[in-house]
Amino acid sequence: MNVAPSTEFVLPARFGRAGLGGCYAPETLMTPLLELEAAFRAALADPVFQDELSRELRDFVGRPTPLMPAPRLAAAAGLRAVFLKREDLAHTGAHKINNALGQVLLARRMGKKEIIAETGAGQHGVATAAACARLGLDCTVYMGGADMARQAPNVARMKLLGAAVVAVPAGQGTLKEAVNEALRAWAGRCDRAHYVLGSALGPHPYPTIVRTFQQIIGEEARRQILETTGALPDVVVACAGGGSNGLGLMIPFLRDAVRLIAVEAGGHGRALGEHAARFDGGRLGVLHGCKTLVLQDTHGHTAATASVSAGLDYPALGPELAALMLDGKVTAWRATDEEALAAAQLLSRCEGVLPALECSHALAVLPRLAREGAPCVLLGLSGRGDKDLATFQQMGGAT
Repeated sequence: MNVAPSTEFVLPARFGRAGLGGCYAPETLMTPLLELEAAFRAALADPVFQDELSRELRDFVGRPTPLMPAPRLAAAAGLRAVFLKREDLAHTGAHKINNALGQVLLARRMGKKEIIAETGAGQHGVATAAACARLGLDCTVYMGGADMARQAPNVARMKLLGAAVVAVPAGQGTLKEAVNEALRAWAGRCDRAHYVLGSALGPHPYPTIVRTFQQIIGEEARRQILETTGALPDVVVACAGGGSNGLGLMIPFLRDAVRLIAVEAGGHGRALGEHAARFDGGRLGVLHGCKTLVLQDTHGHTAATASVSAGLDYPALGPELAALMLDGKVTAWRATDEEALAAAQLLSRCEGVLPALECSHALAVLPRLAREGAPCVLLGLSGRGDKDLATFQQMGGAT
């Protein structure tokens, strides 16, 4: 199992024709970022690092995760076949552990003793806390106050795993504010700490580091569906928050004649502040160290967002995913809160699998794909839904 990407994808500072990405960071972070890039390049070329990561992905994370046929879901949606890439069965319950483990191993290799992380839905925080417990590093996770309230089970899990969880009450109390505080904390102690950014965004080299550790999802899925059906799917679909899950699944399919669809959070309306759909609602701007598509008002201020899903409630797309959308290689769709809740209930009752609200947005577009004549769909089931039970109950989806 080799987690290194092809050389074509190694550490581009910019993505796509629009030149997204880059490194818009304060001077205090430039040296740590350069050191991180050098360490990452060295790790990718080191068989010892690769072997340890492969072992931990197998023995600790539980990879490879299954590719599960979902015939009753397919029939309900009007499709010939649906296959679910079961990242919800990875240790800690989501795809986030792939990147968290890779970065914590990298941090230990760099001699760092402390890990800083941010989290929205809590899955990245849990994954980072678990990786730190496994490897013996201290862990501090920053989380928005609103997200802590709606993702209380994951807060408890992080604390049980030994992490310090710091509430961020500013702004909307969501992922954007958590990233702000994590970056500030890292700037203050970057000599001894490493920041494990959880999604494929932020200043270079983070977008590529995260995507590299996540593309094992698509590498496994591509191999598994060929072994199962003898053919590639017609469509690969995933939800899109920052982009780690979508990129991880889609990158290995980029050269294939396969349609790639990323589903954003349509929230409860089309007006700014009522959703988190960046592709058709955002404009080019800089947020958290990179140039990308950002939801912003007419004055260029970052706009408020809204989503039933804490993991998709972020005002910017990761720069590589945004570039793939702008260049026409990935199609952007959106699903509303109501559609995502209904899709989660449908999968639960058809297949006995309770999905996270994040990937429920991808599930919500299956009927549309059926109407457009896509017979075989591969869908990234990025996480499990037990963390969202309180939201399901409040919204009437657990009755």
